[in-house]
Amino acid sequence: MAGQLNPQLLLAVPLAPLVGAAIAGLFGTRFFGNLIGRKTSHTVTILGVLIAFIISVQTLLAVIDGASFNGTLYTWLTVGGVKLEVGFLVDSLTAMMMCVVTFVSLMVHIYTIGYMKDDEGYNRFFSYISLFTFAMLMLVMSNNFLQLFFGWEAVGLVSYLLIGFWYTKPTAIVANMKAFLVNRVGDFGFILGIGLLLAYSGSMNYAEVFAQKGSLAQLTLPGSDWMLLTVACICLFIGAMGKSAQFPLHVWLPDSMEGPTPISALIHAATMVTAGIFMVARMSPLFELSDTALSFILIIGSITALFMGFLGMIQTDIKRVVAYSTLSQLGYMTVALGASAYSVAVFHLMTHAFFKALLFLGAGSVIIGLHHDQDMRNMGGLRKYMPITWITSLIGSLALIGTPFFSGFYSKDSIIEAVQATHLYGAGFAKFAVLASVFVTAFYSFRMYFMVFHGEERFGKAHHHDHHEEEEADDHGHHGLAPGQKPHESPWVVTVPLILLAIPSAVIGFFAIEPMLYGNFFNGVIVVDNAHHAMEELRSESHGPLSMVMHSLTTAPLWLAIAGVVVAYYFYMVNPRVPAAIKQKLHPIFVLLDNKYYLDKFNEVVFAGGARLIGRGLWNVGDRSLIDGLVVNGSAKAVNWFSKITRLWQSGYIYHYAFVMIIGVLGFLVWFMPSPFAK
Repeated sequence: MAGQLNPQLLLAVPLAPLVGAAIAGLFGTRFFGNLIGRKTSHTVTILGVLIAFIISVQTLLAVIDGASFNGTLYTWLTVGGVKLEVGFLVDSLTAMMMCVVTFVSLMVHIYTIGYMKDDEGYNRFFSYISLFTFAMLMLVMSNNFLQLFFGWEAVGLVSYLLIGFWYTKPTAIVANMKAFLVNRVGDFGFILGIGLLLAYSGSMNYAEVFAQKGSLAQLTLPGSDWMLLTVACICLFIGAMGKSAQFPLHVWLPDSMEGPTPISALIHAATMVTAGIFMVARMSPLFELSDTALSFILIIGSITALFMGFLGMIQTDIKRVVAYSTLSQLGYMTVALGASAYSVAVFHLMTHAFFKALLFLGAGSVIIGLHHDQDMRNMGGLRKYMPITWITSLIGSLALIGTPFFSGFYSKDSIIEAVQATHLYGAGFAKFAVLASVFVTAFYSFRMYFMVFHGEERFGKAHHHDHHEEEEADDHGHHGLAPGQKPHESPWVVTVPLILLAIPSAVIGFFAIEPMLYGNFFNGVIVVDNAHHAMEELRSESHGPLSMVMHSLTTAPLWLAIAGVVVAYYFYMVNPRVPAAIKQKLHPIFVLLDNKYYLDKFNEVVFAGGARLIGRGLWNVGDRSLIDGLVVNGSAKAVNWFSKITRLWQSGYIYHYAFVMIIGVLGFLVWFMPSPFAK
């Protein structure tokens, strides 16, 4: 039945994980003297997320029946007519995100019991991931830009803590600082976009800003002929480029693999990296009024989808393969946003959350079984030792490459069809990028699958690519199995989340595509301008999920995916000498990919080096010469010089002082005496 949702019940959704995080973080750590143990810490945090998930499911069911909520819960302050508030906007988009975030977070919390069981920071880790869940929920439930920005920055802050969780590990310290700084670059653009909208609309509330979109579309940026909305939307999207790791602000995400595996699933599946996709979909009423902004989004997404996939083809670290896959899939979502297929982007966000969390947690299960060895060159033949991890990882891989009937098939193929229907600038490159990425995705996904689960057993052996000295120096390094040791299946707290994530990864696309893309699920929430016809063309050609599978048999994406799997099978199962020969023949290209297009080096030389030069200049000129030399030391020297001059007049003799007084009085008389020549 239609109606308004209970705001007190909605408030419990973000607050329940926050309470769990506070209990585990304060009473489960040295902060208050370790008053509670591990069992209590994981119990209260899991219970908090479970409560949030149950209420989120109830909320989604109510929203499907027509209920909604948009209101202010607390007014912080009012400045010149601008209200700074905490409020919720709960509609179909929000309710879907709430369910995805809380379900994936719940699976990660349960999984963490097994993965982090030997870690000294067990309670602290549970506090962090629960706090992360709170921050993401505040972001997706917000009804105003202030709260959106709070959640936006909070997930960035907690990701810094999680990526650098092992704070004695040098690579983790570098990675969390890198993530923090790169996101600050994007967030600078984000806050500029919010500032522009606030300055010209006079409000931070979504509904009030959207109501003025017509008048905002007529304005130009002062001092230029640029459309105000175009500039504001591009600034907002720059924020999304940082959070959702789009080229060239993607460089932080692969390095974030330095954190424990559960946070890889949490950050890269359903929370932080999808925040940018969610934000653009939420702002669709504004983005639809700027074709320039949409073209910019389309091109950036295309570059990310294709070129990040190339990097995944050469990785040997199992987590980094999945990380570059995440980058590529985020590029797909961004391409859909640029094509005005916002509902398709959100649909892929949902399906991707399940199968990517599954792949990350499956990779973590493999790492547990191999005693923290992440190098795929040391794996092989794990299928018979880890059957649950094997079958669930296979389901995740099939969903990722878009196998018919699996969830990724429906969302990924819908993106490709939407791009084919768009006519914006950059659409030609986007069409090529998303099609080529199908082959690339299938290749790197099944390259990983074959290297890990099939072929020769390479674990428990010495390898020339191992770096034992580095690993021994690192408490969290890639230890590996000793000679004669065999892998083992992970405990139930690890395998149960894998099974529960495998179910939606396999079936949710089949059941959700009709209501989410062609039904009324996003009516009134996502706005598409009449000039953009991609979704209309998709609706006119849709005849149900079964028909979509039959249609795919005659289209390029399916055959490109099959080709990618076949090539991976031949390279890594039939003739493993071929990849080595190709690497030798195309060595310059391999070096380019191995160095990640030299973007890290470019950032280090240009931005970090430039910052160092500017810093040295400010220190030498500004601090040493101006502040210390002129202001501080200069003023002291001036006082010293003046004192030396004035002390000459301080003789201590009374008749000297009397003489000066007389001279002074005489001077006053001369100065103020009327002139005898005045008329």
